[in-house]
Amino acid sequence: MNRMIKLTLVALTAAMILGGGSSQAQELYLNGFVEGLWSGGLDDRNPTDRDYPAAETRLQLRAESYGDNAEVFAKVDFIQDGFDSTSYDWELREAYLKFRLPIDIDFKIGRQILTWGTGDLLFINDVFAKDYQSFFIGRQDEYLKAPQTAMRAEWFTKAGTFSLIAIPDFEPNILPTGDRLSFYNPMNVDIVGSSGYMAPVEPDNSFDNAEIAFRYSRSVKGFNVAGYAYRGFYKEPRAVRMIDSTTSELYFPRLNVYGASLRGQVAGGILWLEGGYYDSRKDQYGDEYSIENSSTKAFIGFERQVASDFTGNIQFQAEMMSSYDNYEKSYDGYVAMMNMMQPGAPVTPKTDETRTLITSRWTKQLASQTVTLSLFGFYSPSDEDAYIRFSTAYKYTDELSLMVGGNIFEGKNPQTMFGQFDHNDNLYVKVNYGF
Repeated sequence: MNRMIKLTLVALTAAMILGGGSSQAQELYLNGFVEGLWSGGLDDRNPTDRDYPAAETRLQLRAESYGDNAEVFAKVDFIQDGFDSTSYDWELREAYLKFRLPIDIDFKIGRQILTWGTGDLLFINDVFAKDYQSFFIGRQDEYLKAPQTAMRAEWFTKAGTFSLIAIPDFEPNILPTGDRLSFYNPMNVDIVGSSGYMAPVEPDNSFDNAEIAFRYSRSVKGFNVAGYAYRGFYKEPRAVRMIDSTTSELYFPRLNVYGASLRGQVAGGILWLEGGYYDSRKDQYGDEYSIENSSTKAFIGFERQVASDFTGNIQFQAEMMSSYDNYEKSYDGYVAMMNMMQPGAPVTPKTDETRTLITSRWTKQLASQTVTLSLFGFYSPSDEDAYIRFSTAYKYTDELSLMVGGNIFEGKNPQTMFGQFDHNDNLYVKVNYGF
């Protein structure tokens, strides 16, 4: 448990004690769920340690106490994980104190889920940590957002809302490590299991390395418009550095992001636009092949109800690498060096200048809304890869529900975003009891 989580727990305990001893004691609300998740792989070629990515029972407990100007909230998961061996663990998902000052400023301090932006499972200005491993093995959608320890302040004015987030301890995206899900390792130039995993080096926890995110938003003629700025690091290891002639390591290069978004009602549905510039501060001129280039990203989306209890949406995203000529020169130098050091050895394929992505979600409810059919597809015309998520959920009672679903990956090349997970196709079953 890191230093900030310990401080969060101490602050929450103190807040509960002080709140319980006041003349206006707040009520404590408790709820949660118990869930079993089992998923099985469909590809015998997968180099993972097991042929099932998940076999777990999860108990989540939520506690909340709030009054007119303050709120204390905690969410804890207890997990019995049968993936490798029968083990027990726990995770502090959320634990925060939220309060308002008389000058219309809200503060939220502690372990929390951070999210903003407009996309449906597409993220540009939402630069906060994600858990893609949970997303790919069938856990609830809420687990895509990884918790972070942060301080969030929001100031509400007539001119709009100003939001500031400070994250003192860096937390990266949670990615496959080869045990539950295989992935593409550019060092091996192949899809690998756990034996091919190399843990990246994270930034030191220091004042200079603190992440800062800012958003300004307001309503303009029925549309919500927002501007964003971020100073921190890529959430995935997007750079390699040499330690000596035979050893290298992955790390998270520095990153600034500047962007904007718009969302509102159009033509009987909802339209959203979002864009951002990713400023790779470690390689601003794009002449270091081993470091991610700067890039520009944008997407547009539209959603509407097409029939009774039937909703669909579609999104289109484009990404363009900056300083591509410099990247090509650097890549050619890398290939020449590899051919000189290891003639005939495979090399990491060159990245295209532009990447495009199309997504679409379709949701249909049946049987008095007790059955929900869901389909979400990602397809990249430039990468020639795809990812399909589908599920059927049955709500037997208000407390008890059952879901069956799957994750299917397809790709022409193993180094692309979804192509690298081509061997990870899986089906899953979930049983959830809420209380």
